[in-house]
Amino acid sequence: MDVEAVKQLGTALAIGLGAIGPGIGIGIIGGKAMEALGRNPEAESSIRTTMILAIAFAEAIAIYALVVSLILKFT
Repeated sequence: MDVEAVKQLGTALAIGLGAIGPGIGIGIIGGKAMEALGRNPEAESSIRTTMILAIAFAEAIAIYALVVSLILKFT
């Protein structure tokens, strides 16, 4: 295989696999937040704040994967 082909494959795998986990995690976070709201609607503001914070942390992992894939692509 050519070196450029390996770099492109590594870039695709880094962002592809790096985005699967956060995507699944954000879906689970949203689902659990809706369950919590269904059980205790009075706690909406607390649940929403915690959910947004958890989504931000999960999304940060996808951004790390994007940075790694860009480093692989341009080095």
